[in-house]
Amino acid sequence: MNKELRRVSIVVLIMFLALFGSSTIIQVFQQDNLKSDSRNSRQYYASFNTQRGAILVDGQPIAQSVASNDVYKYQRVYANGPLYSAVTGYSIINGAPTGIEGAENQDLSGNSGDQFFDRINAIVTGQEPQGASVSLTIDPKVQQAAYDALGDYQGAVVALDPKTGAILAMVSKPDYDPNQLASHDTKQAAATYKQLLADPGNPLVNRAINGSLDPPGSTFKLVVASAAFANGYTPDSAFPNPSRLQLTGTNTFITNSEGGDCGGGATATIKVALQYSCNIPFAQLGGELGYDKVSAQAKAYGFGDDSLRIPMKVTPSVYPQTTDAARQELSSFGQADDRASPLQMAMVSAAIANGGELMRPNLVQSITNSNLSTKQSFSPQSYGQPVSSDIASTLTQLMVNNVDNGAASNARISGVQVAGKTGTAQNGARNQLPYTLWFTGFAPADNPQVAVAVVVQNGGGIGHAGFGNTLAAPIAKKVIEAVLSR
Repeated sequence: MNKELRRVSIVVLIMFLALFGSSTIIQVFQQDNLKSDSRNSRQYYASFNTQRGAILVDGQPIAQSVASNDVYKYQRVYANGPLYSAVTGYSIINGAPTGIEGAENQDLSGNSGDQFFDRINAIVTGQEPQGASVSLTIDPKVQQAAYDALGDYQGAVVALDPKTGAILAMVSKPDYDPNQLASHDTKQAAATYKQLLADPGNPLVNRAINGSLDPPGSTFKLVVASAAFANGYTPDSAFPNPSRLQLTGTNTFITNSEGGDCGGGATATIKVALQYSCNIPFAQLGGELGYDKVSAQAKAYGFGDDSLRIPMKVTPSVYPQTTDAARQELSSFGQADDRASPLQMAMVSAAIANGGELMRPNLVQSITNSNLSTKQSFSPQSYGQPVSSDIASTLTQLMVNNVDNGAASNARISGVQVAGKTGTAQNGARNQLPYTLWFTGFAPADNPQVAVAVVVQNGGGIGHAGFGNTLAAPIAKKVIEAVLSR
């Protein structure tokens, strides 16, 4: 009998230890995950009893919580909400926060694990609990310039400091006013949210980093040229120069964007193909390189990276695997199933601008506790070295030539060498949908201060009449000018 009791006691002890261990893991080690889980509505409602930390740009709050006379105690207020909507996101009563509000929710709400003693101190001293403030890398002048330059177009703009990875501007349109979603009138906020969801322009999607993404068109030629130069080609490597090219194994022909051949010679070099943004030489080049080499280069620039955070999650850009020769040729000038975000194409230009080293893009400069002590500060971090310094120098010269003498002429700035590449991407079967228009580049070419990418979707409202040089390049020019005039 004693033997049986001993066995039962051992089983009970094991069960107790298992219960104690699991509850400890849940309550101690998993507390941050539980608090950040969007399904934890109790924690979210409780967070309104704390004064949420501010989101700051150049020391000024673009989002802050002020006292309110209702059950929620504090009202979230967004200064110039539409201008910064792609950055801040929103904090809403009946839903999970988005943007920086979501990515830094634990610190802003004062609920991160390392703020435990701050909460205890607030209880002991009788002070109102308050979350940490988040300072951003955004430059308000550059942000305003990007917002104004994009105007009523559907699309996005990203500007980076190529030397640090700091995001100087991030704009997405159509935009929205987060104040309407943060309203304590929950019926009105719900109605606004429903209306925004139903809007065909999808204003809640941050096109700078998320969404279904767009074919990068000829801006992707920078990636293919990078792969070529890393594999023994030079700017003077030449290819046959027909006015039409039959895709391998198909009855389909492709042409250059302007029709005709590329530059008028019997052959076309990589330099000339970039200068005039010719598709046929790059289809041939990409076919010769093959999927593996182009894919490795795209990956080095960040394509396919599902772990990238700025700190918001970034939808990975896509260079899809293929064994089909025709699709390889199409994808080599940014068509087929290639997809890219403006952030990704800004990263390509930033790496070239920075001597081949890509700095990890980042939107947060520092996080400061309510007692003004620095909780966390962020230093520049390298993402990798997609190309050598020699290749970066070669690409820079070619991109400057694109602006000075080629298809990116509308990005010219008097007295400044601008390096750039345009793109005019086709959409839909047989190109029946409006173009997607691109520009990416940097300036000054000899001492880069900004790398920028612009995408204008839906043809800029003029179908097939617009081109990257006519619509996207002038937007980038204004953003670059704003940086250079700081």
